[in-house]
Amino acid sequence: MRGWWQEIAGLVLPSPCTGCGLGRSVLCEECRARLCGRRPRQVRPDPVPPGLPPVFAAAPYAAGVRSVLLAHKERGALGLAEPLGAALAGAVQAAGIPGEGRDGWAGRGPLLLVPVPSARRAVAGRGHDACRRVALAAARALRGAGVPARTAAVLRLRRAVADQAELDARERWANVAGAMGAVRDAGRVWRDGGPVVLVDDLMTTGASLAEAARAVGVSGGRTVAAAVVAAAPRAFENNRN
Repeated sequence: MRGWWQEIAGLVLPSPCTGCGLGRSVLCEECRARLCGRRPRQVRPDPVPPGLPPVFAAAPYAAGVRSVLLAHKERGALGLAEPLGAALAGAVQAAGIPGEGRDGWAGRGPLLLVPVPSARRAVAGRGHDACRRVALAAARALRGAGVPARTAAVLRLRRAVADQAELDARERWANVAGAMGAVRDAGRVWRDGGPVVLVDDLMTTGASLAEAARAVGVSGGRTVAAAVVAAAPRAFENNRN
């Protein structure tokens, strides 16, 4: 309910830009350019967790981009899902569209955007599933660009995990190792769909993306890449390709 009321309020009450605090729109043109206007790049955490697929990010997690992501996820600024989805779609496309020479895909079902799952208590507390909402917006943006894509929210957390905010890289790996699994009919989703691209709003150490890739593989799917809206600035610096 909280998310629904915040969405209605955002439509009828003007508010300053969530990125810079200026202007009278949910996201000003300058902050939208910070989020969506640069060329997405492949990023790499250091150290790299085992099993992490190639990861592409739209923007560094800094300044206005951080504010936009937090406003959407933690404060229910649901109007930001569209620009965040556009940024994520750009990162997906930067990974290379399968069927144009990548992994031999030739239209065997739509591209599958698989969101990294959040804990149920976190979703309930926020009033919405931020990652899934952005993934849905990204799939719409991709279809609008002529890329067949759909969201497949088939991963779940199978056990409780700790809040990762204060954990270092190795602690995060241990925290999420073996924690994710796929729903019962995931095999049918993999058979009917195309390549799997894992999606999330943010990558710091890559631990959650690596665990999601493991869960997809165990259930019979094959992850070809991962895409995120933002990544830690050092992950941009680490990749010199």
